[in-house]
Amino acid sequence: MPERVEGGGRAASSADPAVEGRSSTEVREEAKSVEFTYRGIFQKTLAANLCKHVVMAARKRDWLGSTIQRYSDSPERNGIPAKQFAVIAPDEVKLQAHMAKYEPNELDVITVLDDTLCDGVESWAYYGRQPINLRLRRGGTLLVISHRPAEELLKVIPRKDWEWTLAILPGTPSMGGLWVYRDDGTDMRVLGAIARVRPDIIELDEVRRVVESDDQLGEEHLGALEDGYESVRVHRVAAGEGKEDDYEPVRLPGWRELREGIIVEAVKPGERNPHYKSSSDRTMRPVVNFDTCIKCRQCWIDCPDECFEVTEEGLHPINYEYCTGCGICSQVCPVEDCIVMVNDLEFIEEGDRDVFGMWKEDPEAYNRWREEKIARGRIEHHGYYNADTWAWAGGRQAESPVE
Repeated sequence: MPERVEGGGRAASSADPAVEGRSSTEVREEAKSVEFTYRGIFQKTLAANLCKHVVMAARKRDWLGSTIQRYSDSPERNGIPAKQFAVIAPDEVKLQAHMAKYEPNELDVITVLDDTLCDGVESWAYYGRQPINLRLRRGGTLLVISHRPAEELLKVIPRKDWEWTLAILPGTPSMGGLWVYRDDGTDMRVLGAIARVRPDIIELDEVRRVVESDDQLGEEHLGALEDGYESVRVHRVAAGEGKEDDYEPVRLPGWRELREGIIVEAVKPGERNPHYKSSSDRTMRPVVNFDTCIKCRQCWIDCPDECFEVTEEGLHPINYEYCTGCGICSQVCPVEDCIVMVNDLEFIEEGDRDVFGMWKEDPEAYNRWREEKIARGRIEHHGYYNADTWAWAGGRQAESPVE
């Protein structure tokens, strides 16, 4: 659980006195921490493989390492933001000192395996959305898999009081399943990108030697590694650049405010939990055409998160604060293109606010807005179903060498 100050708010991360205030790239003799932020279940194996290979690459330089999954993420839920960490150190003492913490207080690299996570993450085990770069240390690197430019991503990434690095690896998020791993080369591309932007953590030759020594990996994986190294783009982010940190820290009640027996009030029937919002679970969101809606209520009936409202007109606008973007509504809707799934980062300006009022005020303007969003970010299916393609290489989507 994140550290809290009295009366709510976030506590400042506590760095080792020997490294506090120094840039991440300057502290070569201390332990290094790499975080992989991912979509629960869908990217669990991908994150685990990345952590493993970071540690194995560090062993090639005679460093020690270990991996850890954040305790509060277990058991994982589909799509809910989760984290795994790889920690490397030059000796046993420094490694153990780092691993004794609940989770790293300061991170040298934060790798975001789905760019929609840049808008903030909220684990199922705690309340309140946190900035994606909350624990990034001075001079650290945020690596994102995305086709979007840095200027667009910085609209949802909070600013820092110091300079840091935003690295973008062009690509589409790789999604798997509980028992299915998409061996599409994404892990190798990410490792290549880390080696390019942070050779103080792992070097390309070290990762290459790890790949060559693994009988389960082949030439296509080495090609993906080289591609990640060559294609990553680096953007230096100045102090104060980015959006305002407008995530309101959750205020936890003190013992004087709780009922006897530490009773927690349940959510009343017909109401929603005002403290836990599930919108950070979402990679895409449904957009409704209220003009073609036949008021069949199928979306309202089948929505597992009960995020559809019912209006006096019999229409069903969406409360996006609770929508997880599962896509069921678009699948059960009998009217073609009445509900269309769109990438969630297309709604940076709108956030989670209700758009039904926009339609009531000016249906034509709403429909133009809707068509623009669909044209830019329509999603036909989750990446999990796109299993016949290999990682992005050489400017094209290559066929998978895996049968």
